[in-house]
Amino acid sequence: MKPVVVVDASVAIKWFVSESPDDGDTEEALDLLRAYRDDRLEFYQPPIWRAEVLAVLSRIVPDKVEQHTWKLLAFDYNEASGSALYLRAVQLSIQLGHHLFDTIYHASALSHPSATLITADEKFRIKAESLGRVLSLKRWREIYS
Repeated sequence: MKPVVVVDASVAIKWFVSESPDDGDTEEALDLLRAYRDDRLEFYQPPIWRAEVLAVLSRIVPDKVEQHTWKLLAFDYNEASGSALYLRAVQLSIQLGHHLFDTIYHASALSHPSATLITADEKFRIKAESLGRVLSLKRWREIYS
């Protein structure tokens, strides 16, 4: 059985916008994308995923967002859904004192029997670590390679 991961926008943005050469996260993000494309893992994403990624891309690369939109729409994944997802995300947001959009990704991972959230947002990861099933983008290969 393939590993199941939830990838938040902080990771997905790195697939479309390269960062400075000293930022090691970009290579990890691209390796994660290759693992998905090679069918070595599958994505389980919340309903907000595409909209959040496109919102950021619209702001930082408006001249390229249309071509990136088509690429993002081509991703095949199962989607987390239902009222329980949002209720859990709200509870996490209050418990962690963190933005709801970030907790929706974590709630998606927690709603799946085996999914793990992979994030480049270290501030959120540190807050959420005690709740489990959240992993730094920098460390994903240690677990899934």
